[in-house]
Amino acid sequence: MFRKNLKKDPELIQNVAEGLRRLYRTKLFPLEDTYRFHDFHSPALEDADFDNKPMVLLVGQYSTGKTTFIRHLMEQDFPGMRIGPEPTTDSFIAVMHGEQDGVIPGNALVVDPKKPFRKLNAFGNAFLNRFMCAQMPNPVLESISIIDTPGILSGEKQRISRGYDFAAVLEWFAERVDRIILLFDAHKLDISDEFSEVIRALKNHEDKMRVVLNKADQISTQQLMRVYGALMWSLGKIINTPEVVRVYIGSFWAQPLLVPDNRKLFEAEEQDLFLDIQSLPRNAALRKLNDLIKRARLAKVQAYIISSLKKDMPSMFGKESKKKELIANLGEIYHKIEKEHQISPGDFPNLAKMQDLLTGQDFAKFAPLRPKLLEAVEDMLANDIARLMAMVRQEEAAMPSQTVKGGAFEGTMSGPFGHGYGEGAGEGIDELEWVVGRDKPTYDEIFYTLSPINGKVSGAAAKKEMLKSKLPNTVLGKIWKLADVDKDGLLDDDEFALANHLIKVKLEGHELPPSLPEHLVPPSKRPASLEA
Repeated sequence: MFRKNLKKDPELIQNVAEGLRRLYRTKLFPLEDTYRFHDFHSPALEDADFDNKPMVLLVGQYSTGKTTFIRHLMEQDFPGMRIGPEPTTDSFIAVMHGEQDGVIPGNALVVDPKKPFRKLNAFGNAFLNRFMCAQMPNPVLESISIIDTPGILSGEKQRISRGYDFAAVLEWFAERVDRIILLFDAHKLDISDEFSEVIRALKNHEDKMRVVLNKADQISTQQLMRVYGALMWSLGKIINTPEVVRVYIGSFWAQPLLVPDNRKLFEAEEQDLFLDIQSLPRNAALRKLNDLIKRARLAKVQAYIISSLKKDMPSMFGKESKKKELIANLGEIYHKIEKEHQISPGDFPNLAKMQDLLTGQDFAKFAPLRPKLLEAVEDMLANDIARLMAMVRQEEAAMPSQTVKGGAFEGTMSGPFGHGYGEGAGEGIDELEWVVGRDKPTYDEIFYTLSPINGKVSGAAAKKEMLKSKLPNTVLGKIWKLADVDKDGLLDDDEFALANHLIKVKLEGHELPPSLPEHLVPPSKRPASLEA
């Protein structure tokens, strides 16, 4: 139905979110509903899941600076915020945009159709009493929402005393958020049993996961190297994938650095993390599309598993013993489905978890295989998703400036405190004198040993000197293009000095500019109006 409508009347689909919503309702939901996907894996998606702003989930042990990190991003306190060295945040707090400051309690939040939290109702009162939404007018929250979580403690006692399945709640959020940030304290790196369990629960969402090693300004460079190595080793054991999770090192609060030795590293890391967060609104539609594809693949596998169990059940006697036998042999059923339908092993749900969930189910009520439902999902993956992907690119092109603004994001965007300002090729940007002029006497000595003709050296002569830097030809070629300001294939003394200055910039570890900045243009090559 969706496909016919899409072909006949393409303007019916106004945007990607609407297209995804319609695809889900008409093609994927019927398959999920028939084969009990919502009982086994994840509740049904609602309209708010397709329309909501990108969300960032913060997870970490207590006192790693999660709440302080949010305050640092927004440069403003939020309702319900508590900060301290002990476990202070004991609730899940969705920090969202609102016209006025206020708090919405969990029980009211899960009945609001405009918020994407209605399905959290399933976790019961013990959770809902520990869930709230803090609303406030803040420019950062106009583009993203942030989920603060309770600090994770060590030991079995704390996990039991929560009264709800903490890891399951985090997994629910992980499916729906755009970015998961795991925070670690450089001072206390021990990863508790519950934190390990939480990280494993997020295993299917590594693509959304980023790690922040916070409070790194409180230890020396040598200690920081050891802590970083220990963190990577610990994460490697828990996540157990060949890909390395991106780790950002820094001190994410607005206080003076205690050990300022690594200031430049912290600035570069903060800039990278901010750019990653700022890209979320632009990539939100693509993320939702990707999550729907992952969901559809799992729903297909669920259909094959449930229908296979139904087919193997006896019609009259011995149902209970056969059910136990099928659950015990579920691994073999997985293997059979994998071979029969050419499905990747990575698409199958966790075996032990599936066996546990099947124990409480009545296999007699399972639905047999209905090819039409599967064909609809196959058609969605093969055709409809491709059309929506084209719409994603169109939406991105139409909104190139869509990014997170305000708060801490403004402080590093421009001006003398912007990242890299006045460094590398930007050195001398505010100075009246030509910055290359400082070292020009040294460069002139070399220039005149190259026997210039009519005040200029040839490319061949300059090349011999420039090769002494040992930089690759690709880099030296770019430097030549930047330095040959008048594009005559020769370098005069000013241009030769500029080439050497750019070589120095590159050797000091900075990037070359894509085009020559105005402050680096030799005074002799500047238009008369600029000189005046």
